[in-house]
Amino acid sequence: MIERTITWGPTYQEMLDPATLPPEARQEAVRARGNDLAPAGLFGISWSDVHSGRVRVLRLPPELTGVEANILVLVGRDFPSGSLKVGPAYAAVMEAELDGRIRPGEATLVAPTSGNFGIGMAYIARLKGYRALVLMPRGRSAERYERVGAYGAELELVDCEGGNLLPVLELLRQRYEGQPGYLPLNQFAMMANYRFHRFVTGRSALDAAAGFGDGRVAAFVAAPGSAGTLAAGDEIKARFPDAAVVAVEPVECATLAGRGCGSHPVEGIADGLVNLIHNVLNTDYVALVQGDDCLRGLRVVQEGPGVLTRILGVPEAAAHSLVGLFGPSSIANILGAIRTAAALGIAAGQNIVTVAPDGFDRYPSTIAALEESHPGLVDQAVLRQWAAQVFRNAAAGPLYDLRTAQEKQRLFLQKETVWPRLGYGQEILEAMKSPSYWEGEAARVADYDRRLREAREQDHREDAKTV
Repeated sequence: MIERTITWGPTYQEMLDPATLPPEARQEAVRARGNDLAPAGLFGISWSDVHSGRVRVLRLPPELTGVEANILVLVGRDFPSGSLKVGPAYAAVMEAELDGRIRPGEATLVAPTSGNFGIGMAYIARLKGYRALVLMPRGRSAERYERVGAYGAELELVDCEGGNLLPVLELLRQRYEGQPGYLPLNQFAMMANYRFHRFVTGRSALDAAAGFGDGRVAAFVAAPGSAGTLAAGDEIKARFPDAAVVAVEPVECATLAGRGCGSHPVEGIADGLVNLIHNVLNTDYVALVQGDDCLRGLRVVQEGPGVLTRILGVPEAAAHSLVGLFGPSSIANILGAIRTAAALGIAAGQNIVTVAPDGFDRYPSTIAALEESHPGLVDQAVLRQWAAQVFRNAAAGPLYDLRTAQEKQRLFLQKETVWPRLGYGQEILEAMKSPSYWEGEAARVADYDRRLREAREQDHREDAKTV
């Protein structure tokens, strides 16, 4: 029997649709909005507003995008802890608890991360009663480090050259994997990350698109950090097989495109790996964006109507509504979506879905550094020039085509050069070459949901006996 000391949260189905939460849990989650550390905050882990049940989605103004297709952005800023990454962190801990691998007070959760996953894991650990240790590269935004500490997690910084996160993963394996009292949560390899995004993000994207244009998804666009978010593309393709799945990479670190990896300024994406949980069978294209354009685009959006309205013609109210919603990786996704619309000829009334993983709140220091390196940035003329260059030029250029057997084989080989060094055998790498592997992992959602409901019901019965 699972011990009563565990604080249970939502099932996958409840994260997808808060209307399916038990009424009392939903009411508590509504009351907990805005209070990150309320225990009921776990029940707010969803793309949908827990009160209204509606997916938090924004249709970008066409004056901003310059394309006819609808570009729909799922907004991740309002997840507990401020980022979509809290979803996979919660799912991994929930699955480990149901499998009997950890209990609160007896385990330290260890997360390799470039930022947001570590913050999300620290948040989950705080609410569930675990110690937490976050392994993160040096050189990330000050706000990321501060948020990890604010949730009570320890932070260990690792030297990573050339934008590659591999030293962090090697440290995780050498020091913590297989050690009693530690649960490594390797977001780049754990299938709970895949399941959360396939089931929750994928179906939320489908629900969001149903309210726009033709109601279909013509393309799903996302920059891989762990590549978990790209799992939403698998769910979208299950509904709309002709939908395109497009990964976004900075040109400075175009690993999927086969151009190697170097340093780039967009935190949280493009860490130099073809990740274990990336189902490369379903990734059709890569859109390459300039890393600096993502920061410049963010700075322009933060300026609001003064630039967006005056230069691009974005309605003033719409320009105001965009302020604070995005981080640099969100802008990368938006630029990739614009490129996708133009390159694939996605027309008016058709939908491209992408995600904004977090908001501006963890990047003021990043933009301050940008302003220091561009002393004339406060000059409106510079911002107006950037607005035209970043968003209008995004449509130019092709997509890198990954659909051929040769490209799939190259991506499989890239996995095979990294993951055996991290303890993953050839058997699992071979299994991942078959669609049945991914369908089998997705199907486990139903079993975890059943077991979680049973555990909660058992707790309710025990509580009733003590009254």
